[in-house]
Amino acid sequence: MGAQWRQISVVGVLVGTLFFAFSLTPSLLPRPFAVQGLLAGLSFAAGYGLGVAAVWIWRYLELPLANRRWTRRIQVGAGLLCLAVAVSFLWQATTWQNALRELMGMEDSHAGQRLLMALIAVAVFAFVLFVARLFRWVFRRLARRLNRHVPRRVSYLVSALLAVFVFWSVIDGVLVSSVLRVADRSFQQLDALIDDDLPRPDAPEQVGSAPSLLDWEELGRQGRSFISTGPTDEALGDFFEAPMPRPLRVYVGLNSADSPEERARLALAELKRVGGFERETLLLVTPTGTGWVDPAAQDTVEYLHRGDIASVAVQYSYLNSPLALLTEAAYGAETARAVFNKIYGHWRSLPADDRPRLFLWGLSLGSLNSDLSFDLFDIVDDPFSGALWSGPPFRHRTWQRTTAQRDAGSPAWLPTFRSGSVVRFMNQYAGPDRHAADWGDFRMVFLQHGSDPIVFFSPGSAWREPAWMRSPRAPDVSPHLRWFPIVTMLQLTADMIVGTAPPGFGHEYAPDDYIDAWLALTEPAGWPEAQVERLKRLFAAGD
Repeated sequence: MGAQWRQISVVGVLVGTLFFAFSLTPSLLPRPFAVQGLLAGLSFAAGYGLGVAAVWIWRYLELPLANRRWTRRIQVGAGLLCLAVAVSFLWQATTWQNALRELMGMEDSHAGQRLLMALIAVAVFAFVLFVARLFRWVFRRLARRLNRHVPRRVSYLVSALLAVFVFWSVIDGVLVSSVLRVADRSFQQLDALIDDDLPRPDAPEQVGSAPSLLDWEELGRQGRSFISTGPTDEALGDFFEAPMPRPLRVYVGLNSADSPEERARLALAELKRVGGFERETLLLVTPTGTGWVDPAAQDTVEYLHRGDIASVAVQYSYLNSPLALLTEAAYGAETARAVFNKIYGHWRSLPADDRPRLFLWGLSLGSLNSDLSFDLFDIVDDPFSGALWSGPPFRHRTWQRTTAQRDAGSPAWLPTFRSGSVVRFMNQYAGPDRHAADWGDFRMVFLQHGSDPIVFFSPGSAWREPAWMRSPRAPDVSPHLRWFPIVTMLQLTADMIVGTAPPGFGHEYAPDDYIDAWLALTEPAGWPEAQVERLKRLFAAGD
């Protein structure tokens, strides 16, 4: 194996250096230097692999090769070229990242991190190359043994399959499973924590109180936070200078019952107990993977409706959204469907003139599961009022369809779908009221930032330029962003998993955005422009 390690492909290094350089260019979100180093190393490894594959195909086709004298000159020239390209792009990397940070109102990163970033990239590439060489060594050892008993090509095929099976078993069965088990235990312990500053509610209409059907400790950390926080009747009264009711919040934790159906039944029973169907507005919330409900959305809608609103949410996981999507995607959708069927089923049994307006809301994975919770054919004869889906993941089926079938001339990052008669898109720069068409009683709003990688990631970006990158671009997308095969997909993956941004950019949705979305979607009465601005200032001061 020592001789194999010393055999470095010149073409692989050339292509790898280009990929390394491309990975340093900006994407949707600023990247910490450690993440950039990991991304650069993986990009170099991907380019190196493509270069090696190209050389193999060239030799397989028996095309002419350079003689030894020219080979040495090519190696020296390639080395100098790679060094020049790497240094040039490393020098500009900090400038690109700081320009993106400035666009989002963030502090500049330190230029002295370039060397450490390069060292991380080298270490990552060395590890990937070691694993690849180890795979080839295993494959060749198996092939030599099998070749004694079966034809050569059959031995190659069987050896390749066996090597893939061995490596996949180690990666999936040992590494991935171990990580998931540790993450599962960690998130479960975190979910069980009881914050000292969150005492058990004593108001009868609150979940977890003595008359409640739900145990306070079984709500989980996110559930207890959801019930204990938010605007009180005193806070609402101070803002409106008049007595206001306290918003009703119902939350069923993962440990409150053994199955989605039982948790949905508990949610409906508790909602009835506290008088949720007697409020003017009813909000069916699908939380994120951990069970978290974004206060920026929840608190603002409760202010806009002056407390005359009830909200219900049911937890389906305590893992964060990426892990929940990988391990419990079907379970989240199953829970959302069970809850919708229970709540909507009872809601539609009530007299049409004596029931609250029903809206759906979900953020990120919650929006995806909210979309999967109902079938349009089941509600067409008695539809609920509408839905707000913020930061919809790229797998969101309604988002995919409406974006793909957008009206001609509208950009992919802010589409217009059928003149906005049912579905409308908005971001931090343009609200849903910009459409000329009348908006019917059944409404859907997608709140999305042009810089949100959760929304705009796509596996297809590995081989084609995404539509949202074409001109004109969203104002919060860097003008220096360019599409590169494979590298762009790796960049968006890094943005999606570890990207950070201030409120109003990326996957962080600000109260201002939600206030505009809720106003357009639910149309609460008595909100002149001056009052809206006063509410926005209240939440800005709270930040």
